[in-house]
Amino acid sequence: MMAGGYCPARSENPQALPGNRLVHATIGPRLFRMVKHDFNRGILEEVAHRPWRMPDRPWVMTQTWHDLLFAHWRVDPSQLRSRVPAAFALDLFDGDAWIGIVPFHMTNVAPRGVPSLPWLSEFPELNVRTYVRVGDRPGIYFFSLDAASAAAVLAARTLLNLPYHSASMIVSRTAERVEYQSCRDSDRTAVFSGTYRPTGDVFTAAEGSLEYFLTERYCLYHMDHQGAPYRLDIHHPPWPLQPAEAHLVRNTMPDVNGLTVPAQPPLFHFSKRQDMVAWAPQGLP
Repeated sequence: MMAGGYCPARSENPQALPGNRLVHATIGPRLFRMVKHDFNRGILEEVAHRPWRMPDRPWVMTQTWHDLLFAHWRVDPSQLRSRVPAAFALDLFDGDAWIGIVPFHMTNVAPRGVPSLPWLSEFPELNVRTYVRVGDRPGIYFFSLDAASAAAVLAARTLLNLPYHSASMIVSRTAERVEYQSCRDSDRTAVFSGTYRPTGDVFTAAEGSLEYFLTERYCLYHMDHQGAPYRLDIHHPPWPLQPAEAHLVRNTMPDVNGLTVPAQPPLFHFSKRQDMVAWAPQGLP
């Protein structure tokens, strides 16, 4: 387990580490075994649940998300208003805003028609987010995204102006739990370390519930390099959620984003897998 300010070294060999671990800059048999394009294209036919129609233009990218922890804290909206561009209204649930931290790892990260490739298509990611809307379309606003792929970080910063950061990350999975460790390469105070596991049966959130509000989001919002707002649409099936428990050993991610979360434990949910497609961003009026 990561302790204090320790960051996992890029040169560590997953063969030497206990458990089934993925180290972002090391290629070995365990990492290669997962480099396969098993994307579920059936999701493109599963559309009845969507709050609005899918875009009528071709999608451009696939991703598969694995072993997600949703950790959410209820916060006063006044804390976030100055941290979110004025173009985006805060999306509230019963008058409250929410901050989410979501660790997971990805496979099948590839442009449309391109197979998964070692080093490029599989890596862990950790995001810090809140919820916003433009008109009748609720979405996600990211304060930061840490990823164990320099190529993905460069592409997202260049093409989307998203606040991505390269990080040293280790994900260890057993039958009982997920152990997650992340430390930002450019700021060693940006650390997330903990373990988590599902504790109940899979369920689909009911429309209007808090779980639905926190997870069923079909776009993200951000500002482009010229300071203009955009929306990026995504599509996925309804989230297969499970109640979860987590032990957060160290979590400075709110602090490094200028955010404050309450001392009480957050609300935890787990999801084993989600396949998604994404469209190119579109500017907003």
